[in-house]
Amino acid sequence: MASNKESREYRSLDLSDDDRYFSLNLGGPLYQLYLRSRLSTPALGLLRRRVITISLFCWVPLLILAAVDHHAIEGVAVPFLLDVEVHVRFFAALPSLIIAEFIVHKRIVIVVQQFLERHIIDSGDRARFDEIIASTMRLRNSAWLEIVLLVFSFTVGYWIWAHRLVLTTTTWYAMKTQHATVFSRAGYWYAFVSLPIFRFLLIRWYFRLFLWYQFLWRVRGLRLRLNLYHPDRVAGLGFLGASIPAFAPVLIAQTMLLSGFIGERIWHAHAKLLDFKLEIVGAIAFLMLLVLLPLTFFVFHLELARRRARREFGILSSNYVDLFRDKWVEHTPGENEPLLGTPDLQSLADLGNSFNTVNKIQLFPFGRESIIRLVGILLLPLVPLILTIVPLKDIIDWIIKLAF
Repeated sequence: MASNKESREYRSLDLSDDDRYFSLNLGGPLYQLYLRSRLSTPALGLLRRRVITISLFCWVPLLILAAVDHHAIEGVAVPFLLDVEVHVRFFAALPSLIIAEFIVHKRIVIVVQQFLERHIIDSGDRARFDEIIASTMRLRNSAWLEIVLLVFSFTVGYWIWAHRLVLTTTTWYAMKTQHATVFSRAGYWYAFVSLPIFRFLLIRWYFRLFLWYQFLWRVRGLRLRLNLYHPDRVAGLGFLGASIPAFAPVLIAQTMLLSGFIGERIWHAHAKLLDFKLEIVGAIAFLMLLVLLPLTFFVFHLELARRRARREFGILSSNYVDLFRDKWVEHTPGENEPLLGTPDLQSLADLGNSFNTVNKIQLFPFGRESIIRLVGILLLPLVPLILTIVPLKDIIDWIIKLAF
């Protein structure tokens, strides 16, 4: 009885009204497991504890079992400590996926609030907007859906890995024979514990992204009160661009994984970086599309807003310049109203600046800078692979020449 009371009190801590209103991460069986195992507070605190515990749970047994099999530093073509991919997966990509839970929770909550704080949702559709959020949260909390994801990571995910991604040479986790793959003791933990945990966390993120997609798609169908003259030049929807850096850790985790995958094959299978150029380009394009696509759902609204703003502001501008011309050109102003220093001239200039703002309303709540920044972030984990084709000394010499 005391334990139940303590659990209820624990769950009631640290949650603001904003946290309860909308979050892609405060719910579901895994979240409840975090709470019960004291790996998280209700607002996703204890991040360091969560990262260290899960990463070591996946990695340390592999080290111990590989050492028992004498495959930690020698004995096979790819010993455990020289396996680049496994270390990148559990010490870089996995922590990034866990850290992303906290970052996405904090930032996406603020993004969703902007729909109301900027009065973009019509008052007549407020109830529908709340229902969209409520149904999204019900999907987020679904135990059945997370069970399906878990089963998928153990079955289909295992099959893909075993048939497509396992190295053909003898490794610390498996020996490839003509008829089958024979796992070592470390290999069984790797194949049926560590990798499924990683796959589940990754697939669960795709489910969270699906929730984000369907939320924005349904909001798109509401009556939106766009601010046609907003200086962000996307009718007040510029705040949606904040979702791009929010999801960046999820994307970086996958380019880290790709970097480890390629590095492993360069080091142990004598492949070359350029052999993977199509995979790199395809992965970067796919990951960019993953976060940019839902922001295009409002393109129809923004096109209508652009047309309406141009029409309205065009009428306003015509009326103003007619009055200006009538006052200052066709008629001589009175002695008490000299031309020099008149605010009418400044107002005319301001009108031109305002017209430029209206005339350049964009169709997407992100710009070229956001795209360039995202590409740079995604390519960052792949930069060390350049050392496989360009010596470090040449890179340093090139940097020195640029600097001096």
